[in-house]
Amino acid sequence: MAGLELLYNSVIDSVASPQDALLCFVHWEIIRHGYKCLGTGDQQGINDRRSELLPADWNESRELYTLRYESNDSKAQLLVKAITVDSSVIFNVMRSGSDQVADMTVSLSDYVNCDRLHDFDRVFKNTEELGGRVQSAILSSGPGSRSGSGKGKEPAKSCNKSLQDEDPFRIPARTPARQPGWAEPMNPFAAGGADLDPFGGRPGGMIMDPLRAGFPRSGLDPSAGIPMRLPPGAVPPGARFDPFGPVGRPGPDPDHMPPPGYDDMFM
Repeated sequence: MAGLELLYNSVIDSVASPQDALLCFVHWEIIRHGYKCLGTGDQQGINDRRSELLPADWNESRELYTLRYESNDSKAQLLVKAITVDSSVIFNVMRSGSDQVADMTVSLSDYVNCDRLHDFDRVFKNTEELGGRVQSAILSSGPGSRSGSGKGKEPAKSCNKSLQDEDPFRIPARTPARQPGWAEPMNPFAAGGADLDPFGGRPGGMIMDPLRAGFPRSGLDPSAGIPMRLPPGAVPPGARFDPFGPVGRPGPDPDHMPPPGYDDMFM
């Protein structure tokens, strides 16, 4: 924790709340990972200067802290905002020149002894854990970080991407989903077996499905429609469907032919 004690003692007279002490720790973590503080506020000011110390007006508002930082190589800038919510502080960090935003929520009682604000030896607790959270949540993905695990900018979107793919008002074409694979039972009288053994992983239920009764299938997908009979989408994808009439069966249907000798009065 070399350097933190000097920093804290330089502002100890103005530390009046646990969130003040917490911000000092987070500021020190950012500084020791290769940044300098430029000042307060969202915009650049005429009095901005690169420094390891906290600016004079750093805790004018104990509800919202706003600090700006720049990396030592001047390639990266951070806008750090800390908002006090009940007994917690929410840190929000935005990196200039990119879309990267990081956030972290810290409970004050976990890392700050509220009754020891003016005693550096006892004001902080669980410092290793807090330092690790600051590095992983705020600093690990930023340029200029010494952790070496940062992520670069997201690749730019292709300029050849059609506007149709990005139009939020475009209604996608409806493509009936194919029915998932269903093992064909060898026994045509196996309908209802799944109801007798619901945990056995067997498909089907009490309803007899002619398309899955063990007989050869015609490859018909009823959700795609049946010419001259059903329009596409009339049968929901995956629904059980009992085809009416001869569907894909070559030749006459034996059920449509009269039985032999049907006109014999003696039969």
